[in-house]
Amino acid sequence: MTSLGTASAAPGEIDTGRLWVGETRDGTDIELPVAVVNGAETGKTLYVQAASDGDELNGVGVLQRWLPRLDPEAISGTILVTGIVNYHAFQVAEHRNPVDDTKMNRVYPGDEEGTSSERIAAATFEAATRADLVVDLHQGSTSRMINEVRVRCGRRHRRHQSCLELAKVFNCGYVLDQKGPDGQLARAAPDEGVPTIDPELGGAVGWDNQSIEYGLQGLWNVLEYYDFLKGDVTLSTQTRAGGFDQYGAPAGGLVDFKLELGDEVERGETLFAITDVFGQVKERVTADSEGIFWRTRRLPQVATGEYVCSVGTNVDSY
Repeated sequence: MTSLGTASAAPGEIDTGRLWVGETRDGTDIELPVAVVNGAETGKTLYVQAASDGDELNGVGVLQRWLPRLDPEAISGTILVTGIVNYHAFQVAEHRNPVDDTKMNRVYPGDEEGTSSERIAAATFEAATRADLVVDLHQGSTSRMINEVRVRCGRRHRRHQSCLELAKVFNCGYVLDQKGPDGQLARAAPDEGVPTIDPELGGAVGWDNQSIEYGLQGLWNVLEYYDFLKGDVTLSTQTRAGGFDQYGAPAGGLVDFKLELGDEVERGETLFAITDVFGQVKERVTADSEGIFWRTRRLPQVATGEYVCSVGTNVDSY
């Protein structure tokens, strides 16, 4: 039998259950939805989680479509899943855990005696470090963003090449290969020897079907490439960025973008203009360096200094 929380499955079985992580203010148990898929044959272990940030729902959409299609009789190995990590933020459709005003993906590996977020992180980190591979499903919050995979361990890390390989297998087409902030699962799990990626499945209010399909195909690729399922995966060249240039608004008004997400950017090319409500141009903003048009704000109205867009820089392919 393999268990995660109350989910417990024998070889060739699948089960769902709950993972206890604390209590609400009235003493009600806080339990995360979890699943165990125990393959009929032995093999590797994969851990997948979603909604580490409570308003990033595309990963939940992926799992909702993926789990019912898994046949444990056809699987070699084990799949452990946490369907919603940031319990409190998910309930109120917010990014951060409102109990401790914390971004969950900044507190890994967590602390089982710490804050609300640290306790949830500790419980899910224990599951992650039981695995051979980890996929932590995210999206660009409610910003507009290309579908990409993030490798966050840093280029000198001993698991860097394994993480890059996993990102290539997932195959969103774009990879951000940049050391992430402390406390990210995609940094903490590689430190324990577990290759981990952080797919950013676009950006949407609610969820986006195209990005969900990228996530679904990515997980099928992982299962086939790493021999959980029989099948062949043809690896595709990925466009890789090593960082971002971020651009803010030099004036207040409405943003008029001149490029589409994924477009190649030349140095000095106009990225966007700021207009007044009557369409008169107040300012134009040009690119400081070449790269890929990677991410933009969703709403057009901006105040002076407010975030507008990002360009992926130091671009190559692998």
